[in-house]
Amino acid sequence: MRELLKKLFYIVFMLFLISVISFLAIHSAPNSFFAAGELNPNMTQEAIEQLKAVYGLDKSLFGQYIDWVKNMLSLNFGVSFVSGQDVSAEILKRLPITLIMNISALIAVFALSLYLGIKSALSYEKKADYIIRQISLVSFSMPSFYLALLLIIFFSVNMNLFPIAGLHSIEEKSGFAYYLDMAWHLALPVSVMIFVGLGSMIIYIRSLTLEILKSDYYYFALSRGIDKKNLLRYYILPNLFPPVVTLLGLSLPGLIGGSVILESIFGIEGMGQLFFMSALSRDYPIIMGTLMITAFLTLLGNMIADLILLRLNPYMKRG
Repeated sequence: MRELLKKLFYIVFMLFLISVISFLAIHSAPNSFFAAGELNPNMTQEAIEQLKAVYGLDKSLFGQYIDWVKNMLSLNFGVSFVSGQDVSAEILKRLPITLIMNISALIAVFALSLYLGIKSALSYEKKADYIIRQISLVSFSMPSFYLALLLIIFFSVNMNLFPIAGLHSIEEKSGFAYYLDMAWHLALPVSVMIFVGLGSMIIYIRSLTLEILKSDYYYFALSRGIDKKNLLRYYILPNLFPPVVTLLGLSLPGLIGGSVILESIFGIEGMGQLFFMSALSRDYPIIMGTLMITAFLTLLGNMIADLILLRLNPYMKRG
């Protein structure tokens, strides 16, 4: 319980720091939401000032931040400058699809990298090891946007197997067909997220497994005649899980950040696309709301990873 309270305090403190830095960075950027209006000859200065007063932008930067924090504490992120809709409603409408993409990719990356990393280490300097290492290097160096365009050209344009963009087909579907159609549309973007995330994880797991295979306790287990299945179950996997879970927790920001690019390329109406479009239009409430939700999910994921580590490794200090 004490450890959980410490983690919650850490999350609150980090959210405060992130909010301050994000708020200052956003308002320090050149131009503003009213830049287009200021260039419009039909838009008077008085009208612009009235709009700023409506959205609270006529106050000092400190005053704007205080107002925003007061609203955020009641889970009110304000109103979008562009759509005029409630920011919380806009984000909650798009959040599920982003979570589905990222959680699916994270689970797949964990399972595939664990299998390929261990297989590569057990096949050290053999053909399988060489092939897996080449795949991991290609994955590690492949930009997600470039791979996304290649898959669209090959599978969507040339072979017509998957849709180019969007989340649903034009024809309305219901029931199981609705979710099957969604999975069909998400196949390419999630595949990109999985492949790009595999590279570093495979290399890391391979390196850890090789260290385990060189350890004294592993040689002792071999000398006792323990079969390969039990060696994997009782000696390799228990020693791999703690560092791998830690790395997965640290990889969450990269996955969520990558969805901004992929959702924009594939035309998926998720939180990443919302953030990208809001950044272009300087929609401050949407930008801040998206950043805070993303930061909270990342910190929550890291906290869950730490709590899992406490279960996996009873020798960890609990403070």
